[in-house]
Amino acid sequence: MTVDDDTPAPAGQEPGSFDPFSLGRRLRHLRKERGLTLAQVAEAAGLASSQLSLLENGKREAKVSHLQRLAAVYGATLGDLTAAVPSRRAQLEIELERLMRSPLARAKGLPVVRISPRMPMEILEALVALHRELAHDAAERMATPEEARRANAQLRDEMRARDNYFGTIEQEAATLLRRCGYVAGPLSQHLIGEITAHLGFTLHHVGDLPHSTRSVMDLRSKRIYLPTSSSREHEPRSVLLQALGHHILGHAPPANYGEFLRQRIETNYFAAALLLPEEPTVRFLQEAKARRELALEDLRDAFAVSYEAAAHRFTNLATVHLGIPVHFQRVHESGTIYKAYENDGVAFPKDNLGAIEGQPACRYWTSREVFDVADKFNAFNQYTDTPTGTFWCTARVEQTSTGAFSTGIGVRYRDSKWFRGRDTRERSVSRCPDPTCCRRAPADLSSRWSGHAWPSARTHAHLLAALPPGTFPGVDDTEVYQFLDAHQGA
Repeated sequence: MTVDDDTPAPAGQEPGSFDPFSLGRRLRHLRKERGLTLAQVAEAAGLASSQLSLLENGKREAKVSHLQRLAAVYGATLGDLTAAVPSRRAQLEIELERLMRSPLARAKGLPVVRISPRMPMEILEALVALHRELAHDAAERMATPEEARRANAQLRDEMRARDNYFGTIEQEAATLLRRCGYVAGPLSQHLIGEITAHLGFTLHHVGDLPHSTRSVMDLRSKRIYLPTSSSREHEPRSVLLQALGHHILGHAPPANYGEFLRQRIETNYFAAALLLPEEPTVRFLQEAKARRELALEDLRDAFAVSYEAAAHRFTNLATVHLGIPVHFQRVHESGTIYKAYENDGVAFPKDNLGAIEGQPACRYWTSREVFDVADKFNAFNQYTDTPTGTFWCTARVEQTSTGAFSTGIGVRYRDSKWFRGRDTRERSVSRCPDPTCCRRAPADLSSRWSGHAWPSARTHAHLLAALPPGTFPGVDDTEVYQFLDAHQGA
């Protein structure tokens, strides 16, 4: 019925619904509302006064049998015992207790204050206000460009160490699919509806979703709001499954930007593990490898997903199940790397913090060369000789509202034998990070134009600017709360 003091409320449960402290405050409220003493209630419920006191102070978890007896004494139901507390003081006490136990407060080494019934209301309000301000200040500072790049680099190192494979998430996805009747093939819209209902949520398409969000979950009413029209950047099924992933994986509001990035990676992984389930996907890939016919296009078509989703999923499973180290890239037509992953030794460009995102990809890599290929229907395959070895890569170009992007994967030369397209005659040489490769203009061009050109750069602002402050980086809290207010009870 309750959880340990150190355990956050599960996703989908309103904060404080069943933890010992919150429940204790509700029990105390019901007793005082009826004008009863501890001794009177304890005697009527067959409990020791000290035992009831521990329950009301949140220092002991309540057994269901004890709650049933207390409900009978108060002439209430179990639902009444876990309903929202109308007292502002009780709400502040619960909030302060939660704030004092937060990861931020612990990281700052803040003392835990004993909350007693005799604590003056103004002190209680002041402590809550101070904790709120501390959380607000931390949220404003946590998503600076430097912090974002540092957190991203650290997370990528962890992903490389585990070969981009998350076994626990695979198990969660497999269990959910089994319970909802998945057999084989692409994940149908009907089955996604079954998964949503199985988890207790209802789906609502709206035309006024906050512009800073892809979806909004109302955890109180267990509603998921999605836009009525989908964009080319975000596949509707993935957006919904990512939202459900936060619930299944038990995510709490992120305490820092690194945690925010980790949650995003985990929910993306969870959605992919549902759209391309591990067992049938691995079987499909192993059969293709045996024929030496591995191809992302086939994986995309077999499970009815996007090319980018197929490329992501291949990087999840290739090393662990196929024994093939791999690298992944998503590059803007400007040459800027937006996403990248590697465990095959390829040398991606990095800044002084180790971040790859925002760096220019070598213009001789497959991910850049593909933009100049006339055939945009078929995948472009190329061998590239680099200072760290020769790599075979395959890529495709996709159009979005923010321009064209190439998405592709690459492997070491010795592993190219497993892929369709290994017979390509396309080959290039990259000397990066040597600046004479492609970052420094040739001498003849420099002699003609150096000192006579002044371009105005098109800055990728999202790669440089701090994300808007808020509980969830990049999301306007006020906009989201106003949206939920407007749709409450609709």
